[in-house]
Amino acid sequence: MKFFKEFRKQEVLVLLYRIFLAYFFYQIARFLFWYFNRDLIKIDSVSDYFNLSYHGIAFDTTAILYVNALFILLSIIPIVINTKKIYQKILFWLYFITNGIAYVMNFGDFVYFKFSQTRLTSAAFQVAQHESNIFKVFTSSLTQNPFVLIWFVVLMALWVFLYKKVKITENKPVKLIPYFIWSVLTLCTTAVLAVGGIRGDFKHSTRPINLVDANRFVKLPAQGNMVLNSTFSFFRTINTNSFKEVHFVDEKFIDENIHPYKEYDRQVADKPNIVIFIVESFSREYSGAFNKDKNIKDYVSYTPFIDSLSNESLIFPNTFANGRQSIHGMSSVLAGIPSLTDAFTSSPYSNQKIQSLVSVCNDMGYDTSFYHGAPNGSMGFLGFGNILGFKHYFGKTEYNNDADFDGIWAIWDEPFLQYFAKNVGKKQPFMTTVFTASSHHPFKIPEKYNGKFKKGKNQMHEPIQYTDYSIKKYFETAKKQPWFKNTIFVFTGDHTNEIYYPEYEKAMNRFAVPLIFYSPNPAYNLKGVNQEFAQQIDIYPTLADLIGYNKKIRSWGRSLVSEKQYAPIIANSDGGIEQFIIGNYIYRFDGKDVVGIFDKSDLALEKNLMFQLKENEEAQKGKQIAKAWYQDYMNRVINRKMY
Repeated sequence: MKFFKEFRKQEVLVLLYRIFLAYFFYQIARFLFWYFNRDLIKIDSVSDYFNLSYHGIAFDTTAILYVNALFILLSIIPIVINTKKIYQKILFWLYFITNGIAYVMNFGDFVYFKFSQTRLTSAAFQVAQHESNIFKVFTSSLTQNPFVLIWFVVLMALWVFLYKKVKITENKPVKLIPYFIWSVLTLCTTAVLAVGGIRGDFKHSTRPINLVDANRFVKLPAQGNMVLNSTFSFFRTINTNSFKEVHFVDEKFIDENIHPYKEYDRQVADKPNIVIFIVESFSREYSGAFNKDKNIKDYVSYTPFIDSLSNESLIFPNTFANGRQSIHGMSSVLAGIPSLTDAFTSSPYSNQKIQSLVSVCNDMGYDTSFYHGAPNGSMGFLGFGNILGFKHYFGKTEYNNDADFDGIWAIWDEPFLQYFAKNVGKKQPFMTTVFTASSHHPFKIPEKYNGKFKKGKNQMHEPIQYTDYSIKKYFETAKKQPWFKNTIFVFTGDHTNEIYYPEYEKAMNRFAVPLIFYSPNPAYNLKGVNQEFAQQIDIYPTLADLIGYNKKIRSWGRSLVSEKQYAPIIANSDGGIEQFIIGNYIYRFDGKDVVGIFDKSDLALEKNLMFQLKENEEAQKGKQIAKAWYQDYMNRVINRKMY
């Protein structure tokens, strides 16, 4: 035993045990993450679960080594006093402070994965930096989900207990030369292993693993989130920038197949006003008008007014969002810019000249304004609105009545929409956008309406009814305004939220939002049901067409009401992989190549047909179109050609 004192066998073995504990508790967190989100992440068998967990070890290794790098170094650095009680106590606190902070990231995703559909990333900073109510949101979440906190406390207590079960006995090295030689060798070996572990591979030619790599081991795209852990996804996305120029095709192919510029020819005698509703968390699932032909068993609608309005409107029951967060919805709807793995709005390239519906309307003499009842600057809307060129911004400050504040996010929808209805139209024509706020976590409604709406099957069903009711009351007021009859109204959601029906658990349907064009003026012919695939980025060119903007429009979307038709290319990202619907197929693209091709009816992305379609001419051209679209997107964003 004396011989082994100089070779530090005890310290190395205890260090391995302590690191093993981290692996053990990360696997428990993985199971709990799946359990809390099992309705969204389908796993067919126990063996499938263990297969995903096994592949998750590589991602756990990276996270654990990131977090414990200093702890590992201090555990084996040769300073003779390593085994003393006071030194071990310092190591104890370092270990549990760093691991506790990192571990709790996974518990946040137990709840928020239902809303974000992706693991925690550093993009959360972009959201949080605009909010002053983060503490209220946090405490509200804990109140609504106490078992998440209980699980965290119990597991951390168990972790501390197991850590203390294996202790290092104090011993002082006698032969210092062997002690230092062995320590240096141990440090070098550890460094090599740590580099390989953080990279996910020891091959020099292989890039470090990232979020995309989790999809290599799954049958369904959503299962990639099971392979990942939130600590890994957060650290791996710090200071990342996936915006890189690529070259797959020549410019002629892009011009002929992507049509980055579109032009329409419509004569409009009296310019219509435009009112755009971006409804917070408005999933297509909640609205009966968009589910008549979906054959969903025991379906219940929670938007009676929107349903009635849809009967008098032009609606698109197969519309998809182009992003996953509220700010993504703003850039998609107003500027025709979708969000890929990294959002344009949080990129280094967002502050550039952008042709958008706002700039088009400004050019045509419209009075442009943006309304959002949250504190000014919330969600980044004020900053991005300034980039787009809105002439006016109306937020909680301008509303100036905190009695109607919901206590966390914004002014309640009903009073804010009344303010909105009465405040616009002082100058015509006008283009205005309102971003609602109440249909959102923590799923509250004003106390005076308790009992008015049915509770529904999940937490979102009651507040979405309140927002629907608020829109109804808005129309009662708007109809009395002199500008109402010559106005085009647009309704869509910024992104989806809680899911109840299996139809909307399908991977592509997690982007399923409604799209409504309504006008009391029959001249615009906005009536009927169009079953074609549509997306948020189609709204900008559609409205530019309707108001008679006959110059070139920089847009990856298309007018949905023009006789001059462009082939639709639906684009979005699940946070790690880009997704395109082109013709009869859905394509998944990892930034370098297409990694999956699915029939467009396979919205769950269950059957990858890529190898079966090697000789299929349409599928192979679709691959090139997907890559060409991505090439054009990167080129325009990076080289500031968004106009």
